[in-house]
Amino acid sequence: MIKIVNVSKFYPPNTNALCQVSLHIKPGEFVSIVGQSGAGKSTIIRLLTAEEAVDEGKIIVGGWDITDIKPAEIPALRRQIGVVFQDFKLLEKKTVAENISFALEVVGTPHKQISPIVHQVLKIVGLSNKIDCFPRQLSAGEAQRVVVARALVHRPRLLLADEPTGNLDPITTRDIVELLAKINELGTTVLLVTHNREIVNFLKKRVITLNKGFVIGDQIDKGRYVI
Repeated sequence: MIKIVNVSKFYPPNTNALCQVSLHIKPGEFVSIVGQSGAGKSTIIRLLTAEEAVDEGKIIVGGWDITDIKPAEIPALRRQIGVVFQDFKLLEKKTVAENISFALEVVGTPHKQISPIVHQVLKIVGLSNKIDCFPRQLSAGEAQRVVVARALVHRPRLLLADEPTGNLDPITTRDIVELLAKINELGTTVLLVTHNREIVNFLKKRVITLNKGFVIGDQIDKGRYVI
């Protein structure tokens, strides 16, 4: 699903965000990328979504070499990748249904197809009863579930979750992590970026550890966040 080959990313004047990083993530895996602030975790997300380009190396997503992706091709790439951020990025004046529908409308999805998709993804995240609510009427955990639902509308092969529980309490955090695990069980590759030790140790999945732009650990089976 993801091949990162000898990738380096530099920011002026002298920040080495990633240094000769090589990773191979197979289809259907659930992988946590961990490390302290500044380790390079979010840089990987930005490179995978083509928000930024590599300075050295190669990135392949789903068999597609995106190293030198053309601007016109980026929307097609992002329809294959669902992204969940720490800040919800919901439209406050739109209902739950309208927030999710908007992600389909902007890519020209036929109107008759939108409602069934919205109902389907809300069922997956357990929010069918919140379809007509506005973001201000939701708890933080519910809002994050809407974000997850929105990320699923294009049936992505890959789901990127960048610190998705950073603003949540411990109980709600566990709920969101269990939801991501459920989505993974349905066949979607999940890449979770986090600094939360408890989440990683609860999952007991593969753990890749970054430190100052270098991969310093890759625990394949029942990994733990040990730093």
